[in-house]
Amino acid sequence: MSDASSERLSGQGDRSGERPVYSIGAVAGMLGVDVGTLRAWEERYAVVLPARSQGGQRIYSRDDLEHLRFVLAAMEGGVGAGDAHRLLGEQLRLPERPQPPHEPGRAVLILLAERDRFAAELAEYLLRTEGYDVCVAFDPEQAGRLQRDKAPDLVVVELMIAGGGLRLCEHLTRAGDVPLLALSTLDLADEALDAGAAAFLTKPIEPLQFVSTVRDLLGESALTRASATTVN
Repeated sequence: MSDASSERLSGQGDRSGERPVYSIGAVAGMLGVDVGTLRAWEERYAVVLPARSQGGQRIYSRDDLEHLRFVLAAMEGGVGAGDAHRLLGEQLRLPERPQPPHEPGRAVLILLAERDRFAAELAEYLLRTEGYDVCVAFDPEQAGRLQRDKAPDLVVVELMIAGGGLRLCEHLTRAGDVPLLALSTLDLADEALDAGAAAFLTKPIEPLQFVSTVRDLLGESALTRASATTVN
């Protein structure tokens, strides 16, 4: 395999600060796959190779996520894990095909913790347009109260919020087992993931990227509460 192919497969050449990044725990939850299985696939087949944060954590791009979905779809069709990864390696040498659109969510509540009212209005508009319910907080105390009272399905936190966004991430992830998307104008992906965020996006947000990341983190389990099937 050439260096260029390896770079593409690992996603290293396409990880700008403007794209979402996901922790291995978030990817495992979205796909219904054990964290140990993802590590084993990485070591055994070396096709989907996440980057590493400065702290050594695996960081998956959205391309990595779609590649793993390809593997799972092949396995659901009766293909073994090794052959599924081989097919993926062959597929990545071809021009990428457009992905089918995700179905908008329904009756899902998202907690938005923002520092800027104009940014909050934009994010709330984008989320409500997709069919999500939204509650908004402008300080950590209000965000914590809304999490306790409303039990949101997902939390979006602006890391520059007054009182400390990273501390808020740590508090919210300890208080509830829900995915958290961190936002910032600064490149704080490593710090956000270390604080418990499942994904990170830089601001200003790009609407389609923002909505796609929210859908990724919610997945079908947030809409139907169905248990994901673990792939062994």
